[in-house]
Amino acid sequence: MKKYFNKTSAIQNIMRIVLGVFMLYAGIGHLTYLRTEFQAQVPTWITTDLAFMDFIVLASGVVEIIFGVLMIYGGRLKINTGILLAIFYVLIFPGNINQYVNEIDSFGLNTDNQRLIRLAFQPVLIIWALWSTGALKYLISKKKNSNK
Repeated sequence: MKKYFNKTSAIQNIMRIVLGVFMLYAGIGHLTYLRTEFQAQVPTWITTDLAFMDFIVLASGVVEIIFGVLMIYGGRLKINTGILLAIFYVLIFPGNINQYVNEIDSFGLNTDNQRLIRLAFQPVLIIWALWSTGALKYLISKKKNSNK
């Protein structure tokens, strides 16, 4: 059944690759020049230890690079990649909430309105990951079939 859903349009493929490039860029940023900015995203309820924050940033950077490569590659894994990337976006959402609630200036987001807009963008990333990989169509079909 997944084989049928593995077919995506040209625009979906382009958007999947664009998201993959974005993930590669973010992942490389985690490991290099954006490391401090990403540390500000680690929720303070997880840790305030700078060394552990740095570990979280580095580990998530590696994960983002892997997602970037998988999104660009596509292939048979793209539906699973889309689902897992959407879950990843949900898991990192508390970092964005942390930045908003604690009024942390990072990534040029220096006002509450800018931070709030960033919060609103997270669902867009989730839908983008699911739609561009064909995972959204797959999950909707799976739900319809389970209700029969």
